[in-house]
Amino acid sequence: MTDAIDTTFPPAAEPAAPSALLLLAHGSLAPEAQESTRALARAVGSSLGGRVEVAYLRHSGPTARQALATLSDAGHEQVVVVPLLLTSAFHARVDLPKALSDLPTRAPVVTPVVGGPTGVPDKRLVAALRRRLAELDVEFDAVVLAAAGSIDVAACSAVTAMASALGTALGLPCRAAFASTTAPTPGEAVEELRRAGARRIAVASYCFAAGLLFRVTVEAATAAGVVGVSPPLGDAPELVELVLERFHQAGDGAA
Repeated sequence: MTDAIDTTFPPAAEPAAPSALLLLAHGSLAPEAQESTRALARAVGSSLGGRVEVAYLRHSGPTARQALATLSDAGHEQVVVVPLLLTSAFHARVDLPKALSDLPTRAPVVTPVVGGPTGVPDKRLVAALRRRLAELDVEFDAVVLAAAGSIDVAACSAVTAMASALGTALGLPCRAAFASTTAPTPGEAVEELRRAGARRIAVASYCFAAGLLFRVTVEAATAAGVVGVSPPLGDAPELVELVLERFHQAGDGAA
């Protein structure tokens, strides 16, 4: 009599969940800023067809550590972090590494900041800025590109380069301005353009969400008599495309 053959097999291991994407933003106490970031996450997730979460460096929750733990618990062994930062200034050099240090989970793949690591303007950000300006539906003959501001010279130079690229794309004078730390302020940039002959000046908001510094920019620009201030980049399709590119490039590099 032959022994019966055991035809039972151990249960197959659950397949690992595909890579997830974590958008890591600066953060703001303003609820509308948080909603703007979540709107971008929804737009990216819709195009990606995968898991997209949001975390913040400051002021808001969840933190990167908390979001990464949530994704790990959901079975995502690999997470790609896309920093929603426009320059490689203090937040990119200090806050970002600190937020992603000594993690209890597998270290994520971290992409360059959305603004680009070299300070060379990305044509998609230029297109997104033009899109938001067009939404104002007003005529203008000059533009102020308003950013947050930084003591980092390279970061300020990157904003100035973006102002130059935007001006070239529009065929109009465009000056960089900063809501804090650095000169010129939006009001000063408006006056500079007026002295050069501009009469109808618009402000392009070089930020992701409507936080405190965006409100400072709006107030200063309104007091200076501009014809309009564009909304933040938010979930502009060009920004979605740029985030997806960062994600896929990181995935290819980690493969």
